[in-house]
Amino acid sequence: MRASGGPSVAEAASLREVFVKGVRSGAFLLGGTITAVFVIVAIVAIFWTPWSYTAMDIPDRLQAPSWQHWLGTDQFGRDVLSMLMKGTHNSVLVAVVAVGIGMGVGVPLGSLAAARRGWIDELVMRFSDFAFAFPFLLSAVMITALFGPGAVNSIIAIGIFNIPVFARVTRGSGMAVWQRDYVMAARAAGKGEARITVEHVLPNIASVLIVQATIQFALAILGEAALSYLGLGTQPPQPSWGKMLAEAQTMAAIAPHLVIFPGLAIVFVVLGLNLFGDGLRDVLDPRLRRAR
Repeated sequence: MRASGGPSVAEAASLREVFVKGVRSGAFLLGGTITAVFVIVAIVAIFWTPWSYTAMDIPDRLQAPSWQHWLGTDQFGRDVLSMLMKGTHNSVLVAVVAVGIGMGVGVPLGSLAAARRGWIDELVMRFSDFAFAFPFLLSAVMITALFGPGAVNSIIAIGIFNIPVFARVTRGSGMAVWQRDYVMAARAAGKGEARITVEHVLPNIASVLIVQATIQFALAILGEAALSYLGLGTQPPQPSWGKMLAEAQTMAAIAPHLVIFPGLAIVFVVLGLNLFGDGLRDVLDPRLRRAR
């Protein structure tokens, strides 16, 4: 029985099982820990950074890491740690919104294609093929050429790239579920396609979508860093990992910390998300773990 406002006994048992499997998975634990650290840093950066990430102190420019500035200062005397923290917040924000756009549009399209088949399925798949025909960076350059560089246009470009990805994953997984006996029984009972999709199809492909979201989240962070590196993403005075790398490339020999720390941030967050997604896949679908 379900308590008022709480999960059912079966749901609680399922969550407990997922937690136990996650604790036993090294990839899940390590990836989840790294991801959690970056998310916490992104949240903390909203309210606090050691120094103002826009404050310049020319006499203290290009300082090496010290007790005063843990990760040193850049060519304008700005605190690198504060800029990295704010850059984490900006990267996570762009990735969350962009992946949300991809899921918000792609999942309904894929669900519709799986449920209706026929010309609707063909139309959705041809739209996906058309979207994939344009490389991500080329699409981003086209959008920024029309509307100008900035974080909002980066979100739009990355979000558009994610739509066909989620549409294809939802369609492929959903079509398999539509062949199951319990779905056929639901159709025989008079349930419509929309109700079957919401009550039976989406819950059974949720694990696939969650894992795909972690992968796309990592790609979105890489995409935002690439766009900022090219000057098309987050604009000053807001810091970005990619922008920090672009500004530091001419000073790598005299101030290597300006390249090392933003580069490590990108490497670790992408590694953490990939490990977390891989571990999550094993936890949510034990058949894949046994097949290895």
